[in-house]
Amino acid sequence: MNVKTSIKVITLGDAASRAIEKYFHKSIAHEADVLKDKDPEELHQMRVGMRRLRSAVTGFAPVLDLPKEAEEGKIGKIARVLGNLRDLDVILESLQNRYYPNLPEDEQEILDKALLNLLKQRHRALKAVKSILEHKSYQLLKKSFAEWLEKPKYRAISELPIAEVLPDLLLPQVSEFFLHPGWMVGAEVDSPDVGVSDNLSSEDVEEKLAAEGTILHDLRKQAKRVRYLMNLFGDFYGDTYEGYVEDVKEIQECLGDIQDTTVLEESLGDLFEFDLKKKLPEFEKLLAKNRYAGWQKWQVLQRRYLSSQVRQNFRSTLIRPTVNADVNGDAPAEY
Repeated sequence: MNVKTSIKVITLGDAASRAIEKYFHKSIAHEADVLKDKDPEELHQMRVGMRRLRSAVTGFAPVLDLPKEAEEGKIGKIARVLGNLRDLDVILESLQNRYYPNLPEDEQEILDKALLNLLKQRHRALKAVKSILEHKSYQLLKKSFAEWLEKPKYRAISELPIAEVLPDLLLPQVSEFFLHPGWMVGAEVDSPDVGVSDNLSSEDVEEKLAAEGTILHDLRKQAKRVRYLMNLFGDFYGDTYEGYVEDVKEIQECLGDIQDTTVLEESLGDLFEFDLKKKLPEFEKLLAKNRYAGWQKWQVLQRRYLSSQVRQNFRSTLIRPTVNADVNGDAPAEY
């Protein structure tokens, strides 16, 4: 008996709508609990959902015909307000649990004032979150996405098979990532080779971060954009691709560890008029120690990705998707 098997090719439009549906629902699923303010994890998950929704809208921009109420900028505004509150939660958690217990009593007394002030800031940030989630613009954004998902509208290019155009979506962001000047922070150039400085002391790292820390922070943001974009397409690649996603995640996290100490230090600097190194010497030592640990993790990944062979293998993986069709119209694994 002959059985005909229908093949449904996964198009750009299919992939776009599935990604938007997943991250839209992920975001709004946490909304009620964010407003209750019982568990900081709910805020974190909603913020992540909004960021990934924004990444999906940005990544599929050539494909989508979205209403203006659902444009990338509108999502970004919501994500930033959520982010302000989340950043304060991270600072408070770090200060209270990671640093405070390991400090002498006199420094703890000084930080008590900082904690009180940060809690007041958090109260204001929470009010801003509640305000924006109850605002007309957010309600319109939700309504627009819900209506679009009921009847998606695309540009003509949406009919192209996704496996044929995935490299065109991924390579521009990855190329921007590879060309970022942050890779050269702490690197040594001995033409034609580029290496990593292995002999930097904690003091050397402090000086380098004071001079070029903002460049590394910007590389971290680019890593996050690449990671979120790549996460959209894991079903169309194999284990090697997932390994590169994990690398990008590690780069984002170790640079984030460095940045978190800087943000914490700057937050306290804004609160106090005195020199932190004089009034909080043990606290400053702990910050420097954690920065140095983050720097050492960063160097391992920096060395790996300054290798031309690693970068070439990364690019080669992106141009060879392993899944390009969907048998019997069944959807691939969840995004």
